[in-house]
Amino acid sequence: MGCENKEAAALVKKIAGLHAAISKLPSLSPSPEADALFTALVALCAPPSAAVDVAALGPRARRMRADLVRLCADAEARLEARCSDALAALDAPLDHLRLFPYHDNYVRLSELEHALLSRHAPDHLAVPARVAFLGSGSLPLSALLLAARHMPDAAVDCFDRCAAANERARRLLLRGNDNSRVAARMSFRTADVEGLTHELAAYDVVFLVAPVGVAPEEKARVIAHLGRHMAAGAALVVRSAHGARGFLCPVVEPAEVRRGGFQVLAVHHPDNAEMVYSVIVARKGYLELVPPVVSPPCNCCEVEKARGSVPSTSCHLDAMDEIRRRAW
Repeated sequence: MGCENKEAAALVKKIAGLHAAISKLPSLSPSPEADALFTALVALCAPPSAAVDVAALGPRARRMRADLVRLCADAEARLEARCSDALAALDAPLDHLRLFPYHDNYVRLSELEHALLSRHAPDHLAVPARVAFLGSGSLPLSALLLAARHMPDAAVDCFDRCAAANERARRLLLRGNDNSRVAARMSFRTADVEGLTHELAAYDVVFLVAPVGVAPEEKARVIAHLGRHMAAGAALVVRSAHGARGFLCPVVEPAEVRRGGFQVLAVHHPDNAEMVYSVIVARKGYLELVPPVVSPPCNCCEVEKARGSVPSTSCHLDAMDEIRRRAW
C-alpha cells in the first residue's frame, strides 16, 4: 500500500507541474506549446494504470485538480470552435469530420454509450423517439454520430448555453452537405440546463456531457435538476471519469446520480488508454432493486476496444492544416 501511495504522489506531483505550465499559457487555443502540454497531461492521466483516488486528495491537490479540469474544458471548447470554423469553410463539411483529431475516439464513445443503453435500459430506450444532448458545443460530433448511426429515427435536440457555439453547429449542418435527413432531425437551442423545466419531460433519453457542471457542486445541482424534471422511466447517460482521468474531466459518483432520483443501471470504466470517459447509464424514478453493472470487468462493451491508437493533441495543428488545405 505504501508503494502505491508513493506512486500516486509522484504522479500527482507530475500533474501539478503540468498544471503550473498550462496555467501560464497566454492562450488555451491550439498552438504547439499548448498541444505539447496537453499531450503530456493526457499521457500521464489516461492509462488505466494511472491509479489515483481523487476523493482522497489533500486540499491543495483538490484545488489544483479543480482548476485543471476547468482548463481542460476551456481548451477543448476552443479546439472544437477552431475546427468547426475550419470545417465550415469546406463544401459538405460533414463529409470531412474525420479531420477532427478526436473523431475516432468519439466514434468509439458513441458506440459504447449506445451499447450500454441497449444492454441495460428497457428496449424502447435504445430506439428513442426524442433525445436531448446537453452541452453539444461548436462541433456536436457525439450528437451527430448518435443521430446518424445509432438512433436513425430520433429527433435530437442539442442544448448549449453558448449562442456562438450553437451558431457554429447550425452552420456545419446547413452548409451544403448531403446529410439533410440528419440535419432535419437535429435542432440547436441556447439555454442553460438549469433553465430547462417542462421541456425535459419530453425526452426518452438525455445525454449529459462532461463540461456541463465542471465543479462537483454544479454537477450535483444539474443532476438533481434533471431528476426533478425528466419523465419517469426516461434514461440518463452521464459522462464521468475514473482514477487519474479525474484530472482531465469531472468525476460523477453513482451515488450522486442516485441522489438525483435515478436508478443506476450500469457504470463502465474503460480499461484502455484510448478512451478517457467513464459512462453511467441510469433511469429516472425507479427503485434500485439490483446493484448496477460495474466494469471492468465487463464483457458487454467490446466496441470500445482499440481499433487504432488515440491521437495525441499534438496533431491538432496538423489536422487543421489539412482542413485548410482542402478548403483552399
